[in-house]
Amino acid sequence: MTIRFLAHRRPTLLALALTLVTFVDGAPPTGFLAALLVVMPLCYLGFGAARGELRDRRTLALQLAGLVAFCAAAALVLSLDGRAALYVLAAGWLAHGLWDLVHHRSGRVVPRAWSEWCGVVDVSGALAILLLA
Repeated sequence: MTIRFLAHRRPTLLALALTLVTFVDGAPPTGFLAALLVVMPLCYLGFGAARGELRDRRTLALQLAGLVAFCAAAALVLSLDGRAALYVLAAGWLAHGLWDLVHHRSGRVVPRAWSEWCGVVDVSGALAILLLA
């Protein structure tokens, strides 16, 4: 039973391992973490296009709105210094974790395993950023 549970939670376990490896020596550069706020929604657009789910205008508009919002958050992070930048960065990562939860619950745009993996990376990354701020 335990092995089955662990096999089913592979995305979560891989995400936690990635977060641990990424933050074990401290936070990566703020600019890099801010850039990931832009890369993450671009991945969703790529998945959505590959899966044919962006043909629906509402879905496409929502994904593009997410891209704009996360790009704005990344730009804000880059315009700030010190702790303020880290707090906005953590908020952006946490917001993307919620974005992942919505996608996981709906089962649309990206595979559920991806949204689970990304959500765990985002939320645990946001917590690591806050702890290291």
